[in-house]
Amino acid sequence: MVSSTPLPARQRAGVSIGATLDRLPVVRTHRLLTTAVGAGLFFDFFDSNLSGTISKVLQTDFAVGATSLKLILASAFVGQFFGALLLGRLADRVGRRTAFLINLAVYSVATLAGAFAPTAAWLIVTRFVAGVGIGAEQCLSDSYLAEILPPTRRGQFVGWAYTLAYCGVPAVGFAALWLTPHHIFGVVGWRWLFVLGAVGSVVAWLLRRRLIESPRWLASRGRNAEAEELVSAMRAEAVLASAEEPVVEPQPTPEVTSVLAILRRPYLRRTIMLWVFCALSSVIYYGFGTLAPQVLAEKGYSVVQGLTYTAVSFLGYPIGSLLSLPLLDRMERRTLLATSGAAVAGCGLGFGLSGASAAVVAFGVAYTLLSNVFANVSHVYLAEQYPTGVRTTAVGAAYSLSRLSTGALPFVLLPVLTAGGPVWLFVAIAGCAAVLVTTVLALGGRTTGSSVGR
Repeated sequence: MVSSTPLPARQRAGVSIGATLDRLPVVRTHRLLTTAVGAGLFFDFFDSNLSGTISKVLQTDFAVGATSLKLILASAFVGQFFGALLLGRLADRVGRRTAFLINLAVYSVATLAGAFAPTAAWLIVTRFVAGVGIGAEQCLSDSYLAEILPPTRRGQFVGWAYTLAYCGVPAVGFAALWLTPHHIFGVVGWRWLFVLGAVGSVVAWLLRRRLIESPRWLASRGRNAEAEELVSAMRAEAVLASAEEPVVEPQPTPEVTSVLAILRRPYLRRTIMLWVFCALSSVIYYGFGTLAPQVLAEKGYSVVQGLTYTAVSFLGYPIGSLLSLPLLDRMERRTLLATSGAAVAGCGLGFGLSGASAAVVAFGVAYTLLSNVFANVSHVYLAEQYPTGVRTTAVGAAYSLSRLSTGALPFVLLPVLTAGGPVWLFVAIAGCAAVLVTTVLALGGRTTGSSVGR
C-alpha cells in the first residue's frame, strides 16, 4: 500500500522529470550522448591496457627490475582508485557534465607528460596522475546513462557505449605491435602510444562539451526549471504532445542525499554485494589484459609473438560487447552476470593449460569475448542500485575498490605466475570468480527494466 502523504514541490518535480524520462522513446539526443560517452570510455580502456600491453618493452627500455615493473603496472590503477572516489563525489556536487570534462583534461595532460618520461619514476608518477583523471570515467558514464536512458533500452545503449569503448583495447594492442619495434622521428615507438592517448582524449573532450547535464541530477539539486527545459527538448524530439502522455502520480519515495545512507537499509545489502563484486571483478577482467604478455613470455613466446597473440585476443573485447546487446534487456542482470563470470573463469583455465599457439589464441579470444558480456551487464547493474542524490558517490566508492584490486594485481598475481606458472595463475582467478558469482546470486536483486528513480 502506497502512502498518500503529499511530497514537497521539489520532490514532486523530481519524480515527474524522472517519470517523463522513463517513458520517452529513444531519440537523437540519447544516441548523441551515448556516442560522446563511448568516445571518452574508449580512452579509459586504451589507458587501462596500455602499460600491461607494453610491459616487456618498458622493462627492457628502462632496465627495471621486478619491483619497478610492478609499480609501473599498478600506478595508473592506484590513481584510478583515488579518482573514482574524488571525482565520483565531485559529480554529485557539481554535476555529471563538469566532472566529465575535468577527468578527461587531467588524463590528457598527464598522459602526454608520460610520453616524455626520462626515467621509470617519472613514468610511474605520470601514470598515477593519469589514473586519477580517468578513474571516475566508468562510474560517471554508468550513472549518467542510467539517469537519461529509458529503462527498457538502458542495457542496450549502455552496451553500445561500451562496444565503442572496448575498441580501445585491440587499438592499443595493434598500435603497440606496429609502433614498439620502430623509432619515429627519432623517438622510440612506445612513447607515441602515450601521445596517441593524450591527443585522442582531447578530441573526446571536445565531444563531451556537447553533453547536456543529467535532468535527474538537476532536479535533485532543486534546479527544476533547467531540468524541465532539457526534458521538454527531448520530448519535442520524440514529437510527444503533453495531452497524450499518461498522468504519473508522484510516489512518496524518500530523497537520499547522505552518503552514509548506503550503509543503512535498504541499501546495505546491495552495498556489501557491490563492494565484493567490484573488488573481485577486476581480478577476472584485468587479470588477463594486464598480464597476458607476461603469461605468454612464461610460455616461451618472444616479445613480438606475445604482442601479436595479445592483440588478436583483444579482438574479443568489441565482439563480445556486440554479442551482449540482445541479451542485456532480455535476461535478468543477476543471472547474466553469474553465467558469464563462470564462463570467463573456464576460458582462463583453458588459456593457462594451452600449449599450442592456435589453442592459446582461441582461448584468449573466448576469454576476452565473454569478459565483455560480463563487463557490460556489470556496468548497467552497478548504476541501477542507488538514488540520484548519491549515485556517482556510491558507484564511485564501489568502483574504486576495483581500481585498488587491479593495482594490486601485479603484486599478487605476478608472484603466483612466477612460482606456479600460467595454470595456477588462472586457478587463482577462477577462485575469485567463484566467490563473486556466489555473492551476486546470494545478495543481488533483480533490476532489468526497472526505473532508477528520481
